[in-house]
Formats: sequence, C-alpha cells, structure tokens
Amino acid sequence: MVTAYPLPEGFTELEVFAIGTALLVEALLGFCLNGLTIISFRKIKELRTPSNLLVLSIALADCGICINAFIAAFSSFLRYWPYGSDGCQIHGFQGFLTALASISSSAAIAWDRYHHYCTRSKLQWSTAISMIMFAWLFAAFWSVMPLLGWGEYDYEPLRTCCTLDYSKGGRNYITFLFALSIFNFMIPGFIILTAYQSIHQKFKKSGHYKFNTGLPLKTLVICWGPYCLLCFYAAVENVMFISPKYRMTVPTVDAFVYALGNENYRGGIWQFLTGQKIEKAEVDNKTK
Repeated sequence: MVTAYPLPEGFTELEVFAIGTALLVEALLGFCLNGLTIISFRKIKELRTPSNLLVLSIALADCGICINAFIAAFSSFLRYWPYGSDGCQIHGFQGFLTALASISSSAAIAWDRYHHYCTRSKLQWSTAISMIMFAWLFAAFWSVMPLLGWGEYDYEPLRTCCTLDYSKGGRNYITFLFALSIFNFMIPGFIILTAYQSIHQKFKKSGHYKFNTGLPLKTLVICWGPYCLLCFYAAVENVMFISPKYRMTVPTVDAFVYALGNENYRGGIWQFLTGQKIEKAEVDNKTK
C-alpha cells in the first residue's frame, strides 16, 4: 500500500503537481537538446574544435542541472524528500556545481568569441582545456564551501529538493552570499558584456551581423539575474520563502543560444540527424 504523504505547508495539491510537472518538462527538454549537442560533438568530426569544446562544457553542465531537476520533480510528485539529509547535501552540491559551471562556461565562450572576431586569434586545444578545467574547479570550490561550513545547503520551502539556504542572516552567510554573487555572476557578467559589446562594434563596422550579440547577456541576466539579486537581498533581509526553481529553464535556453544558435554547430547537428553532410566542413567558432 502506497503511503500518502501530507502536502507541504503553504502548497495546494495543484501547486505541488504543477511544480513537479514543470520541473519534469524542463528537465526532459533541456536534457534532449543538450544531449543532442553532446552526441553531435562526439559523432561529427567537423564539430570537434577547441571552440566547440567550450560549447560541450556548457552542454555537460546543463545536463547536470537537468539531472538535478529530474530528482526534484520525482520528489515533488512524492510530496516529500526521500533521500535523507545526506542526500539533500549531495543534491544541493550537485545542482550548485553544474549551475556555476554553466555560468563560467558562458563567460569562457564570450572570451573565445571576442578573440576570434576582434583579435583574430585562434583558440588552441591546450587553452580550451585549461579554461574548462578552471571553470569546473572554480565552480567546485564555491559549491563545496557550504559543505565545509561557509554557507549551507538546506531544503526548499516545498521540501522536495535542496539548494543554498537563504534564510540565515549571520555574518557567515552574508559574506558567502556577497562573495558568491560577485565572483560567480557579476564578474562573468562583466566579461560577457564587454566581450559582446566589442564584437557588436566589430559587426557594426563590417555591416555583417553573424549572430545576435545581445542574446547571451540577456540569457544570463534573465536566467541568473534574479538569483544574484536574491543573494544580495538575502544578505540584508530575512528571506523566509523564496524558491529559485526557475533556474531549471536555463538548460533549455543555453542549448538554443550556444549550440542551436551556432550556424555551423546547427549544421553539424543536422548532419548527425539526417546523414546529409554539410557543405562547409570547417565547423569552428566562426559563426557563433
């Protein structure tokens, strides 16, 4: 006999079901799109370039976010968190790690595009690998801090998934939230802003716009801006009920912006799906 667990306080049956469904749909869609990006990189030789390795990094990070969403969706349908306190810490760490790696990878792509279009320098494999390693290690550093006592992972208000606890107001939490926002949003945001502004000026002079230079920054601001503001707000106010589940839209958006929004990468995906070889074999970062 299946145990019927009570509804979380403050939520209706419809709200719990809607949250679980939204998480599941976003996770499935994001996983499919980013999975297609990863498989195409593996199968299509022309896509295996240093620049597209950065796209692969963000796709892997977003797949990790999707896995986190699958678990949250399953728990939402159960109405409770079935994995205990240790599972909560692991879930919070994994979600935070992949989210921060996704943001860092976005900044790395912006840096690469700037050098490709503005300085005409070609990204080398060693540089691409170093950038990816730094992005993931940097994300790992900030993600492990709550496990070591600087910040804390805890249950969401729905109590069916775990993330960074924003309800604490002590100095330990204030310093962590401020540092987190500066190093993992404001600095990457500055890199993305300056890089794409320079690229936009380059395109403006040539009169040939190869892609929407404003879209990556808008994606960062829309998807992660409220999260950053939440960190700053929580550092000065007592936040008792704020849920950042909207972050599960990020995997889908990134797949469109960095893979499907790349003309040559899109051609490689088409080749993988249909078997029709793209005419322009040099698939690198030129139209990203």
